[in-house]
Amino acid sequence: MEQQELKRDLKNRHVQLIAIGGTIGTGLFLGSGKAIQLAGPSIVLAYLIVGIALFFVMRALGELLLSNAGYQSFTDFAEEYIGPWAGFVTGWTYWFCWIMTAMADMIAVGVYVQYWFHIPQWVPAVVCLVVLLGLNLLTVKLFGELEFWFALIKVITILALIIIGIVLLFIGFKTDAGTVSAGNLWNFGGIFPHGISGFLLSFQMAVFAFVGVELIGVSAAETADPKKNIPSAINKIPLRILFFYVGALIILLCINPWNQLSADNSPFVKTFSLVGIPVAAGIINFVVLTSAASAFNSGLFSTSRILYNLSRHNAGPAKLAKLNKNHVPSRALYTSAAVLSAGALLSKLIPGEAFGIVTTISAICFIWVWSIILISHIRYSRKSPDLRKKSSFKAPFTPIINYVILLLFICILIIMLFAEATRLPVLLTPLWFVFLIIVYVSRKSGKNIQ
Repeated sequence: MEQQELKRDLKNRHVQLIAIGGTIGTGLFLGSGKAIQLAGPSIVLAYLIVGIALFFVMRALGELLLSNAGYQSFTDFAEEYIGPWAGFVTGWTYWFCWIMTAMADMIAVGVYVQYWFHIPQWVPAVVCLVVLLGLNLLTVKLFGELEFWFALIKVITILALIIIGIVLLFIGFKTDAGTVSAGNLWNFGGIFPHGISGFLLSFQMAVFAFVGVELIGVSAAETADPKKNIPSAINKIPLRILFFYVGALIILLCINPWNQLSADNSPFVKTFSLVGIPVAAGIINFVVLTSAASAFNSGLFSTSRILYNLSRHNAGPAKLAKLNKNHVPSRALYTSAAVLSAGALLSKLIPGEAFGIVTTISAICFIWVWSIILISHIRYSRKSPDLRKKSSFKAPFTPIINYVILLLFICILIIMLFAEATRLPVLLTPLWFVFLIIVYVSRKSGKNIQ
């Protein structure tokens, strides 16, 4: 029936800005403060390495999605090329990934609002949840418009930071933190002030900074002309990484010495306040607030679509595959929103530790999803050589680059295991996968564990 099909209402400008919104969020605006304290200026290199790796993940994702018009997300090709268990586990893990990410964004909303109002973190988190849930229940086109404008605000802000920073560098502007200079990148302990260990420990937050880059794959079923728009969005990722991450962080560290930035606050807000424009810090705080809201909006969208897709393939409750009159999976949206409300509870119970815990769990689960994409692409290349031969969007350096990136992901997980701040989430997260395997085996054997 027509009502039970998602509508292809996302245009090229929506897909392009969803791709930008997916790669610029809380991990950059808030999480970079924590990462800078760990790695100093070498954080730029960590973000660059992870960003390049994820470009190749996205090229693999793009080729797989375009190889079969019936694929609606990566769970479909994971099931075909690895097995039904992989589709089931990856689908539910991706839902869990975005639940954790959206919780982090909810917590960030509370942190940003406290810049103006001394109210509990959980209050603005709940308000954000209710408002964005209401908007998402309308149409997918409205989601696209919201992300378009949210992402545009981020782009303009980072562009302004880079332009202002270049001007300040050129004139040698003096702030309360000292002279704006490229020397700030190495004058305070060098590029690696905490040695190689600090650099390696920053990779967890660098990974979290890029979560959502694969959102293009989730929106594929609602994208008009995917053969044109998906490759276009993916191919622009390297420029976005260089500009929005590497460029912005270099300018930020030239204006403000790394050792004067706080791990608990946005370095962007601090940097703009140093420039001397009285209202600048407040404006930037508003921008990073909208950024967190944007990422949370993406979380609601993706969790509802993945639940919808899982339910359509009998991997979840059938009732979650129902669409409302606006062709939106409303029941899946309500379910995700109910689980996300736990983020507000975390903000109330452990406001200081909540952000670090959920970002670590999110990073681990996203590494699983990205690894499944790479493994699926390796299997696709072996099992469907004819499809690969006629592909109009071949992923480069396959399969060598796939193995290199998988090795990088393994190394990052090992580093997180040995780091005190991330060890507990790394040890606990595998329980999620054990639970999913038990559920999958039980369902397959006829037991109806939901």
